[in-house]
Amino acid sequence: MYLDVHAHLDLSFYTEQEIENAIANAKKNNVGVIISNGTNKKTNRYVLDLAKKYPLIKPALGIYPYEALLDDLEAGHYAKEDVIFDIDEELEFIRKHKKDIVALGEVGLDKKTQRPTTKQYDIFEKIIILAKEIEKPLIVHSRKAEAEAIALLEKHQVKKVVMHCFSGKKELWERIQKNGWYCSIPTNCVRSEHFQKLIKFLPITQLFAETDSPFLGPVKEAKNEPANVVETYKMIASIKKMELKEVENSLWKNYQDVFL
Repeated sequence: MYLDVHAHLDLSFYTEQEIENAIANAKKNNVGVIISNGTNKKTNRYVLDLAKKYPLIKPALGIYPYEALLDDLEAGHYAKEDVIFDIDEELEFIRKHKKDIVALGEVGLDKKTQRPTTKQYDIFEKIIILAKEIEKPLIVHSRKAEAEAIALLEKHQVKKVVMHCFSGKKELWERIQKNGWYCSIPTNCVRSEHFQKLIKFLPITQLFAETDSPFLGPVKEAKNEPANVVETYKMIASIKKMELKEVENSLWKNYQDVFL
């Protein structure tokens, strides 16, 4: 059984029918777990509803880096009321649903945004504290803020961390490995030398596969979906010189260690 530990199956990027089709395709391709990540007030609630409808959907609730959320609002992905919300109230909502979720995600830092990045640091630290309190792993976004994200996680001595689509330098890979954290490798690894090198560097015991659907697909510019996660498994098998079934079993063991 394959695992997609990071996807965004929400109505900002798919129609209801496309989501239904994507889940059907995942089942046909032996994808048994899809961790669908919330990023704001609206998507957190949608993820919970989706999981009630489809047992293979495992919800992660999160707050995307705040200034990057404002960029998404400006781009028209979300309505104002879904992005401008009381952070503490949303953290309390997540706390109340701790038994319904497998992780806090997508959360973290983002310095790609051109906006001042002060608020997201405070929010990320609050999320880290909450994750430790409710004993849930973190699925971490760290675009152009990889060192800062790692430093905050190390400050709080967080044990269960999945660095999503990690684009930092090798010296940071070494810190991830030393901390016993994980990297989830997206399906664009079929054409990304960076992710291929990261697969080679980290032991199989610290790897996951993800799609980041609808983004980062194996075919450039094409809308991604969880069924494509097998492409990451194949790349890991090729680089590690392992049988595909071995990779499948190893990543399932990682899933049990982190999320169950």
